Amino acid sequence: MGTLVSTILVVSLLGGLLALLLYVVAKKFHVEEDARIDEVEKKLPGANCGGCGFAGCRAMAEALVKEDDISTLYCPVGGGECMKLIATYLGKAAAEREPQVAVVRCSGSCANRPRVNTYDGAGSCAVAAALYAGQTGCSFGCIGLGDCTLKCDFGAIRMNPETGLPEVDDEKCTACGACVKACPKMIIELRKKAPKGRKIYVSCVNKDKGAVARKACKVACIGCGKCAKVCAHDAITVVNNLAYIDSTKCKMCRKCVAECPTGAIIEVGFPVRKPAAESAPKAEAPKVEVKVEAPKAVEEVKPNETANKE
Repeated sequence: MGTLVSTILVVSLLGGLLALLLYVVAKKFHVEEDARIDEVEKKLPGANCGGCGFAGCRAMAEALVKEDDISTLYCPVGGGECMKLIATYLGKAAAEREPQVAVVRCSGSCANRPRVNTYDGAGSCAVAAALYAGQTGCSFGCIGLGDCTLKCDFGAIRMNPETGLPEVDDEKCTACGACVKACPKMIIELRKKAPKGRKIYVSCVNKDKGAVARKACKVACIGCGKCAKVCAHDAITVVNNLAYIDSTKCKMCRKCVAECPTGAIIEVGFPVRKPAAESAPKAEAPKVEVKVEAPKAVEEVKPNETANKE
């Protein structure tokens, strides 16, 4: 009994000493935290998606409070209104950016890009991309195993079972960039979000030469440069056999769409083009009726009558 009591006393004393030691250490190394961090964190959306470049909203709030210049800090989920609210609270200048949306730059559907082999491995784009070029002749296009859909916390991207390609819901997309980071082929990018959801972009990332790219996919960009020639705003460049449209310069005139010979340039959200009006029929000249009179019959002169006249 005495041994049990002594053991309890020793353990209790040791626990008390350790608690005292921890208290002293905590007091010595205590760091006062700015109370504004909690308030800023409450104003952030709380998505913890990492789209701002920080590991969660708490880290973003700390940076917003500590940094004097927050013009480079931006929460894509909260957007401009959220940043203005926080900047007003902190008395700093808010960062202003145009809203963006994720765009899938690949039209290599099952119909346009036939398969040449079958993948029988882990259901991950990252794993498949590390092992080989893909199931089709295009080594640049979408693998179609849906890593981007798994990384999206907002349900803004899904796989289309018919085309085998991911599709983005503009209304749900927050431009956090999670799908961009998840894609090993880098076919997803954040582009300027235009009014009415309108977009014009080259839906291809194939850098092979024209003949090779077209053989692998019916709607591949062949780098012909016709789109760049008709663009009056210098929004299109052709590098490494691939055209690219700068969304910040594009004026949505759609001339490049009509000029592309393979249909690699996509237009979304525009009204359906009206068919070219048929040329009006030429007015026919009025018909003028010309009456042709029959020649008068020549009177036959008899020989006796001629003799009498003489």
